[in-house]
Order: sequence, then structure tokens, then C-alpha cells
Amino acid sequence: MTRSNGFGNPEALRAEIRQTRAELGETVQALAAKADVKARIKGSAAQTRDRVKQRAGQTTANVRSSVHDAGSVALRHPVSWAVFAAGALALAVVVLVARGRRG
Repeated sequence: MTRSNGFGNPEALRAEIRQTRAELGETVQALAAKADVKARIKGSAAQTRDRVKQRAGQTTANVRSSVHDAGSVALRHPVSWAVFAAGALALAVVVLVARGRRG
């Protein structure tokens, strides 16, 4: 039994001291981790890098899906794409002719 005046079972006091030392050690480790700015920045950078990689993978998947969908539309409507391509070619020719007349 431990009494409040400091006298008591020596083994109980030793156990209490061990417990207090363990708690103090954990507290010191937690404070040291908070004070280690370099490690915290590295951890934050690693999290950011992982998020960017994940988003890049999602974006790549979305682009691939869109390209596949556009290819499917082009195969279903080849005349529409041919008209669009002819219009783009005509526009390019007009731009080149206009530049030639200026220079």
C-alpha cells in the first residue's frame, strides 16, 4: 500500500516510478517528433506526392476513356468528322494565303 505521505510498499513505489518514467519517455518522444521540422516536411511532401500520383492516374484514366469514346463517335459518324476535317483544312489554307499576301 502506498500512503500519501511518501511511506509505503517499496515495490509499489518502484512500479510507480517505472510507470512515470515510461510516460515521461513517451512525452519526450512526442515533443521531439513535433520539433523535428525536417521529418514533418518530408512526411507532408510524401503525402502530397502520393495525392498527385493518384490524381494523375485518375486523369490519365479519364483521358483514355474520353479518347476511346471520341474514337467510337468518329467510327459511328465518319461523315461528320470528314466535314469537320475539311473545314479545318479550308481554314488553314485561308490563314496561310492571308499571311502570304501580308508578307
